[in-house]
Amino acid sequence: MIDYNPKVWFTFIFRFHKADTVRKLFPMFIALSAYCALIAFLELEILKLSPNSDLKQITLIHSLLGFVISLLLVFRTNTAYDRWWEGRRQWGSLVNNCRNLALKLEAMLPVSNTASREFFRIMIPNYAFAMKNHLRNTYKADELLPVAGVQLDPDKHVPNQIAKLILAHVHELYRQGQFTGEQLLTINLELQSFTDIVGACERIRNTPIPFSYSVFIKKFIFFFVMTLPLGYVFTLHYLVIPVVVFIFYVLASLELIAEEIEDPFGLDANDLPTDTISANIRKHVSEIL
Repeated sequence: MIDYNPKVWFTFIFRFHKADTVRKLFPMFIALSAYCALIAFLELEILKLSPNSDLKQITLIHSLLGFVISLLLVFRTNTAYDRWWEGRRQWGSLVNNCRNLALKLEAMLPVSNTASREFFRIMIPNYAFAMKNHLRNTYKADELLPVAGVQLDPDKHVPNQIAKLILAHVHELYRQGQFTGEQLLTINLELQSFTDIVGACERIRNTPIPFSYSVFIKKFIFFFVMTLPLGYVFTLHYLVIPVVVFIFYVLASLELIAEEIEDPFGLDANDLPTDTISANIRKHVSEIL
């Protein structure tokens, strides 16, 4: 995730980073400029069309469709941002639940039970790291601190395996009489939240916007931009080249930004800082336990 100061907005105009849409769209800028130059040359120099040509009236269509495409793109970006923000809320809930679980275990566990304290100190943050990598479809054994007698299967759902181990250890402590029934109910909410949170994040990751909707927006932008020089060349002449390129930059950038943030758990520049969040969970749980 890009860390920046929102108050120095003027510097953003001259700042380019790896997530900037200009870099991604630059080849299209060149191709579109050549296309607009060709259209202008054909209509003005070769065909010598009159400024009163029927082609000029095509601008009326763009005036009507401009409102439609703006509504589509606003809905697209809002939907993508809602997914990004929902992902951030779920990770915020994970942070709070890990802290709450650690605090309750610190208060409930006997001081003499150092083995269980060490188990929870390792396994609770391990869940956060396992969930982070699970949402990226990867498995990094080096990020998971080892626990004696615990062996995880990377081919199975790793967060579920860790949650199962934590829950089993809690119930074993209950059977040993180190937890009362009331204490078990007290920490049950945090234990249950692990599965709820990873399930919500999986829903965000595995449910993109409908394919037909995404394809329609891209086709709409393409045909809208490609027909712009046909009518505006009579008014702007060769200035139609930078104007059309700028319009394409605005429309296509909104679509690219929406594509990037609709899956907020990856490694893109604008994705959630799940690595930092997981490291903070490990730090805070270690401090508590």
